[in-house]
Amino acid sequence: MTVFNPSDVWLLPGWQDSDAGHWQSRWQQRWGYQRLAQHDWQRPLRGDWSARLQDQLVDAPAPVVLVAHSLGCMLTAWWAAHSPLARSKVRAALLVAPGDVEQQDLRQQLPGWAPVALQPLPFPSVLVGSQNDPYCTPERAQAFAKAWGSQWVDAGAAGHINTASGLGDWDVGHALLQNLMKDN
Repeated sequence: MTVFNPSDVWLLPGWQDSDAGHWQSRWQQRWGYQRLAQHDWQRPLRGDWSARLQDQLVDAPAPVVLVAHSLGCMLTAWWAAHSPLARSKVRAALLVAPGDVEQQDLRQQLPGWAPVALQPLPFPSVLVGSQNDPYCTPERAQAFAKAWGSQWVDAGAAGHINTASGLGDWDVGHALLQNLMKDN
């Protein structure tokens, strides 16, 4: 079993960052996990976000576990499909509520993020999706999980698995992360 330091768990928020009530922010406060700050949260560019992740991982002293939400999931898949560091610098990933950037509404709001990278991830991953996520149907989330080689976890009717979902610290999600880290 590998021991992880809190600094080895990186939070990858989605579009507009995660607010103070979001489980990612609460995990950062409670557990000391590191948030990858992007240059522009309001007008995200896939190339810029990918370059930022790449730049930070080059200097990471140990392989990390990525904890991505929404657009952070799309970032993880795109970056992993294009970076030679993906195998050596990432131990595992918890992917939560992917935002389907090929959906017409999101495609218009987030130009340049489609198509979604659908290659298998070169590290173990768990994808958590919701039955009533307005940004990704459960069928589409399951298709992402299959394409990425991720274990699928159905969160039930949990919306976008964000602050509005009323999850607080989202202990169920943290247990999934702990199991993923224990196994990898």
